[in-house]
Amino acid sequence: MSTSEKTFTHINPDTNHPTMVDVSDKQVTKRVACAQSIVVLGEEIMKHLQGNDIQTKKGPVFQTAIIAGTMAAKKTADLIPLCHPLGLENCKVEISINQQQEVVIQCTATITSKTGVEMEALTGASVAALTIYDMCKAFSHHIVIKETKLLEKTGGKSDFHG
Repeated sequence: MSTSEKTFTHINPDTNHPTMVDVSDKQVTKRVACAQSIVVLGEEIMKHLQGNDIQTKKGPVFQTAIIAGTMAAKKTADLIPLCHPLGLENCKVEISINQQQEVVIQCTATITSKTGVEMEALTGASVAALTIYDMCKAFSHHIVIKETKLLEKTGGKSDFHG
């Protein structure tokens, strides 16, 4: 196999069974990942936007989503079976409205470790989006979680800038 050929890192090549990646020989570096989810709430819900949030009987939507996203990023290893449990050094969830009147959630996770934090950032953004859906579904079920993706990661074997 050539060095440019990619392989699945979570498959044991000897047994072909799922396995956690062995990071014991990796270098400790500062690792940062940023992920994004986009939620389309629709005009009916967006007309409830006051300032930088939507107030519901359940509470402030975006503020609650920020807390949920942060909590989820910290619990990623409990949700994704082969992820390493990590003690995040920082997690920031930011929510804004873009020009298309979509809710843009960005989750940035940081750690100094032997393994990256892409899954933590993706989990944080995803759960924040699901929280917004949950808190707004009483207004409409036409909410769409349109996109979740990794925007960038730095600090490991290779950097990614999407």
